[in-house]
Amino acid sequence: MSSFSTISLSLLGGVLPALVWLWFWLKEDKLHPEPKMRILTVFLVSMLSVFIVLPIEKFIFSATFSSISIITILLWASVEEITKYVGAYFTALRKKEMDEPIDGIIYMITAALGFSAMENTLFIFNLISTGLLSQSIITGNSRFLGATLLHVASSAAIGVMIGLAYYKKPWLKKVFLFTGIAISILLHTIFNLLIMKFEDNLFFVFAGVWVLIILLIVLIEKVKKVKY
Repeated sequence: MSSFSTISLSLLGGVLPALVWLWFWLKEDKLHPEPKMRILTVFLVSMLSVFIVLPIEKFIFSATFSSISIITILLWASVEEITKYVGAYFTALRKKEMDEPIDGIIYMITAALGFSAMENTLFIFNLISTGLLSQSIITGNSRFLGATLLHVASSAAIGVMIGLAYYKKPWLKKVFLFTGIAISILLHTIFNLLIMKFEDNLFFVFAGVWVLIILLIVLIEKVKKVKY
């Protein structure tokens, strides 16, 4: 298979599922939808941020004696969640389009899906380039249902806290924000630890992720009702 075909298939398998989820979540803000160019910017910047995160995670791995410990996984989760937030902050959260409580959730979910799209693309690329085309399809499907939604749930936790604190005093906004970041890191870390523990039976892990998604949908409705 040519390099062009490998890259094309990898992008298709990585980006298309993320766009499907993005379409789903954008429907949560039908009344005042975010500008398409702003959404696209957040998505693309988050995709590119993967190439900043990877060398940092490689350094963390070597700094923790090349072993995957709880500390390693915690630090990896911290880097990813903070990077997604920083990307969303500079591309959307501080912009004038951030004009209602639910916007924080939408932009954080967009950032999560952009990051996940590139992460999934790289996973699939590595499999296809080694001749494991069928395995890449299985991996793409499993990440569509698992890892991608974990990124959504964990990053959305930050958006939810931003939304709940939208009309609160500045110092309280900071408290809510840091709480959201801590929750996102914790969720991400727990998920990765469970993946390692139950790698032969991921149904339990995926079921937990879907519970988080249901909870997220409930919280989105709560954020929609936040008033000044």
